[in-house]
Amino acid sequence: MSGLRSAVVTFPGSNCDRDMAVAIETVSGAAPFRVWHGDSELPDRLDFIALPGGFSYGDYLRSGAMAARSPIMQSVVAAAERGVPVLGVCNGFQVLTESGLLPGALMRNAGIRFVCRNAPLGVVNDSSLFTRGYSQGQRVVIPVAHHDGNYFADDATLDRLEGEGQVAFRYLEDINGSARGIAGVLNRSGNVLGMMPHPERAIELVHGTNDGRMLFESAVKGLVEA
Repeated sequence: MSGLRSAVVTFPGSNCDRDMAVAIETVSGAAPFRVWHGDSELPDRLDFIALPGGFSYGDYLRSGAMAARSPIMQSVVAAAERGVPVLGVCNGFQVLTESGLLPGALMRNAGIRFVCRNAPLGVVNDSSLFTRGYSQGQRVVIPVAHHDGNYFADDATLDRLEGEGQVAFRYLEDINGSARGIAGVLNRSGNVLGMMPHPERAIELVHGTNDGRMLFESAVKGLVEA
């Protein structure tokens, strides 16, 4: 899809923005626009927006809290509300919860330690734009690297997320203490996905796993068919 118009947003402290841009270009054949957090507007007619991992603003206050108030996030929120697909990975997931695009919060890992390893995940929802290339219950391996990846929400919210199919991925091992093992969450419309594991680091087999590639391929295919 050489005509894909995508964007990767960089915040002060982002460190996976280039990885995300390379992954998108590798799968789609089109380099994404690189957008700075201080910009007030996104490029016109975007098909896809990605918020990368890292430590935006040094995780000051709370992870993602300051980035969620960056000028560009008003445009990201508006685009998401119009239906533009938005993927937030690791710190990007934290930004999505802090901006209100996704429910819940990401807290300090239960073990109070930074976790960096390959993580086995189970695919819970296989019908979203991002996940329909997988099969429900499929086991995939995608790397994690985070200190504040412990997903939390109250029981009523968790019940709603599970009941409405908004849980995208679940850890198959206890990685960080996340409630009900949740590793990835969709919004109600299914066009916003936040996940702590890094699919952009699992694009080629040389990475040790290419199980993240299907997420990008699913999104690109879905956008082509739309």
